[in-house]
Amino acid sequence: MKLSAELRAFEARIGHRFERPELLLRALTHGSVSSPSRADNQRLEFLGDRVLGLVMATALLERDREATEGQLAPRFNALVRKETCAEVAREIEIGAVLKLGRSEMMSGGRRKQALLGDAMEAVIAAVYKDAGFEAAQAMILRLWDARIDEVESDARDAKTALQEWAQARGQVPPDYLELERSGPDHAPRFTIAARLQDGAEARATAGSKRQAEQAAAAALLDRLEQRT
Repeated sequence: MKLSAELRAFEARIGHRFERPELLLRALTHGSVSSPSRADNQRLEFLGDRVLGLVMATALLERDREATEGQLAPRFNALVRKETCAEVAREIEIGAVLKLGRSEMMSGGRRKQALLGDAMEAVIAAVYKDAGFEAAQAMILRLWDARIDEVESDARDAKTALQEWAQARGQVPPDYLELERSGPDHAPRFTIAARLQDGAEARATAGSKRQAEQAAAAALLDRLEQRT
């Protein structure tokens, strides 16, 4: 099977040339364009998630031999979550080579975080199946390298940190209230308020509820730290 120039350029971006190019094609095929003769990337996504997890866990243990499990776990979560996979996918321009159905393409599928994150995991699995664990590991470490080095010593997400702040002071966990949703279906914007039992509140707007909740929690934490 001969790949297009576009896909050869993508191979160069990820640093892996496929011996079995059909694996790459499958990794980039979304369910909206699959058929009985053309499988989508869901099974590869499932496998790629596990390969990514093993590589990240190993890398974190090797780069910080003194870290406790309590320090490693939030770092790990920050590195393998869907948002991070989507960020890496954007950097290597997966969206430009995704195979999408017309309706998905018209609704902005090439920019959707979930699709990009899933495709990134599927590409990882494709490399793993094409050339083995070491090849997949080398690609992941190359693409994630700066993120591994820069992940915070305590990478707990803001929502967890805010909940712990409240519980340490005898308060119930914070509430997250959706105040507004705007924008088209393919690019929504959510405004969320993080609110504590004592009335302290902060708001944030982002492209997903999770991102808006995290941003609101971070803003409220900053406000609380300044107050104390």
